[in-house]
Amino acid sequence: MRWTEEQYREYLAKKKGIPLDKPNRRSKYNNQKTVVDGIQFDSIKEAEYYCKLKILKKAGEIKDFGLQPRFELQPAFEKNGKKFRPITYVADFVIVNNDGTTDVVDVKGFETQVFKIKRKLFEYKYPDLNLKVVK
Repeated sequence: MRWTEEQYREYLAKKKGIPLDKPNRRSKYNNQKTVVDGIQFDSIKEAEYYCKLKILKKAGEIKDFGLQPRFELQPAFEKNGKKFRPITYVADFVIVNNDGTTDVVDVKGFETQVFKIKRKLFEYKYPDLNLKVVK
């Protein structure tokens, strides 16, 4: 007999002692998801920074900005018949300044070890872009 997905969830909930009606889970870094302009942000800080960028663009302080730019740090490859996925970095914002320079911004409560490694790879591969961390 095979379990349905719902039956399996009920089994896991009973096993772990989690009430089914309350899937209220805390985030790993105690951040609170926030929605602004129909866009869901991972934290309140990130949503506030988005609002700041909107004001800067309207005031003419910056040319434009974008959300969640993806950068490939290392391409996918194959070795000895095993496939390795690419290493990517997804920043929070990309800002195009009036002078034509581009800033990549990541809003962080604190820097994780994974971020520190990806930052080094990013700085090496994209020397023409400025990576800024906003705390």
